[in-house]
Amino acid sequence: MAKGNLNSNRLRLLKGVNLPNYLTIGRILIVPLLVVALLTPVAEYWLGISGYALAIIIFLAAAITDILDGHFARRRNQVSTLGKFLDPIADKLLVSAALIVLVEKHLAPSWAVVIILGREFIVTGLRSVAASDGIIIQAQMSGKIKMWAQCIAIVALLVAAAAGNPPVSNFGQDYPAIRFWEVAEVRTAFNNLSSLNLTANDWKVFGYLVGRGALWLSVFLSLLSMYDYLKFFFDKKQELSRSSAVSSHE
Repeated sequence: MAKGNLNSNRLRLLKGVNLPNYLTIGRILIVPLLVVALLTPVAEYWLGISGYALAIIIFLAAAITDILDGHFARRRNQVSTLGKFLDPIADKLLVSAALIVLVEKHLAPSWAVVIILGREFIVTGLRSVAASDGIIIQAQMSGKIKMWAQCIAIVALLVAAAAGNPPVSNFGQDYPAIRFWEVAEVRTAFNNLSSLNLTANDWKVFGYLVGRGALWLSVFLSLLSMYDYLKFFFDKKQELSRSSAVSSHE
């Protein structure tokens, strides 16, 4: 009897999984492949390409599934509770894994990634507390822009390193220099830009700078969006408290 109920529950669960959900689940399953591509020599041994190149392909494929699952969910009227639960988890897993590996590969400073990921934990916890109080915290525009900035940072930094050795002389250090204008390769790239004589390495340097700029923007937007969410929550709490006080006096 118990076995029959278990099978019945499994069938109901499978019936509740639609195409957008499958795309989201696929995005979650892609995350370990991204880590393997960047931290192991699998890509070089089996595919003959750099791990960075394979990671770019995997990350872009995951980003495409993110766009498609939302598109299909709205177009087919298949917006589901499971999808609302899994979609932000998939996004956070993908971005978090990519950022942590970028730190390991000396492509991003650890302090920036700690701020970005710390913000995610705080906002997720805040949403749980808010939901228990009957407050629904909708996504803020600053949070959406932050997500795009993170994706640009990840792709640009991976592209900058995809051709082999990192393009900037301080790449091998644990703490990449913020004063990038003091790096010889950067000065050379800007000099070549002024004379319209860019080399392949110059393009890599500019890709690196775009990635670092987007990463700093992500840090700023992480703090800004966290402030937006906290302000919204406490404003709502005060509003509910005032409403309760008025009701108790009537």
